[in-house]
Amino acid sequence: MNTLERKLGLWPAVALVVGSIIGSSIFMKPATMAAQLGDPMLLLFVWVFAGFVSYIGASINAEIGTLLPETGGQYIYFKKMYGDRFAFIYGWASFAVINTASVAAIAYVFAMYFDYAIPLPKLNLELQHQYFISIPFIGKFYLLENFSIKLLAIVSIILLTFYNHLGVVIGGRIQSWMTWIKVILLITMCLSIFIWGNGDTSNWTSYHVPIMFDSSWARVLAFVGALSGAFAAYDGWNNLGFVAGEIKDPSSTIPKALVIGISICVMLYLVTNLAYIYMLPLDVMADSKLVAKDAVLPIAGVFGGVIVAILVAMSTLGATNGNVLACSRVTFSMANQNQFIPWIGKVHTRYKSPSNALWLHCAWTCLFVVSGSFDMLTDLFVFATWIFYGFAAYGVFILRKKMKDFDRPYKAIGYPYLPALFVCFTLVYTILTLYNDIDNYLSGKSAVINSMLAVVIILSGFVVLWIINKKNKIA
Repeated sequence: MNTLERKLGLWPAVALVVGSIIGSSIFMKPATMAAQLGDPMLLLFVWVFAGFVSYIGASINAEIGTLLPETGGQYIYFKKMYGDRFAFIYGWASFAVINTASVAAIAYVFAMYFDYAIPLPKLNLELQHQYFISIPFIGKFYLLENFSIKLLAIVSIILLTFYNHLGVVIGGRIQSWMTWIKVILLITMCLSIFIWGNGDTSNWTSYHVPIMFDSSWARVLAFVGALSGAFAAYDGWNNLGFVAGEIKDPSSTIPKALVIGISICVMLYLVTNLAYIYMLPLDVMADSKLVAKDAVLPIAGVFGGVIVAILVAMSTLGATNGNVLACSRVTFSMANQNQFIPWIGKVHTRYKSPSNALWLHCAWTCLFVVSGSFDMLTDLFVFATWIFYGFAAYGVFILRKKMKDFDRPYKAIGYPYLPALFVCFTLVYTILTLYNDIDNYLSGKSAVINSMLAVVIILSGFVVLWIINKKNKIA
């Protein structure tokens, strides 16, 4: 029987939400965001604001998910909202950039923190920059840069794909354990900093980084850039919809899991950033490459830094598993409905998992690891993701008309005002991000126009769709 079984309850679902959201960005992005903003209170506001916006998006997603509780998430939603062609473009974007680049980014941070705890062999700098791929109007990709870190990230992705290939129950158990380990890690790290750290509460209100803004417009662009980092940290709440066909009592479980999961993440992120700033003045924080390690280093020394690096590596490994578990379900759903290679839509006869889709995602994700860096990968998938979040939010208005007589166990908060504001926000955010990326590339601040690369990959889906349609007609 070519169907997946409903075996995930409430707390495994909450673990999937929390585990998919809390990944690499909270251990890396606060430093970049501190450099962009130069204001600790504004930094904290960005985290709260991004959490609120994400909660609105999750509320919208919960209404649609309980209305259409099928494996495939937004792919299934877009089929009902906009039709097969638009759904295919989303499915292609999901496979080609959104889900695979996000897994690659998280696995990359796992390998970086592992490298701090147990140093990996390095290639010399000249060799790292000897081989590259140059794409006109996009930028250069150095294939051997940080190669040992990339290789470890690839190995972790392959191993986690194998465990999820063995079935959703095993993948769910691994996810639950790794999720609660990372929650305990964050709480323990923050308590240690506040109890034993010789920090300074004045760091929370002091401007430590020289503010180089020459206009209000520059401040807006800096805010948008920092917001991308926070969105990267909150991304993953939509993963629950990808496994909706495997959730017990989805009409009740999906909204509860989203509310509980996102609330946990907002509180943890806010406290974690307060702890970072308490220990590290913003100018020090802005220069940090591994901010969690640097925040603990004054308390426990090098050995404590190594322990934190190991625990962060475990945390990011859990987030990698959560995304590996969920994200291949979109591609599986496409193939299962004859909109992709049929072989990808097969359920494993023994393990009842979307095994072929898992291994396809594994291969493509590994290519992303080789081609990119953490910041490049996060900016890439966040930009692409929020384009479709906007379409999903607008789609809730469409479904209220198309399926007005259907029972809705859960309704989006603040309808129609908050969903409308969410749509407007995503439009403004998308335009400003594209403008900011192009401006940074032209001024030499960035080697790659990440948002433009995401647009090119998304639009390539029309070529893939044409090839598939042509083959289907011949068949």
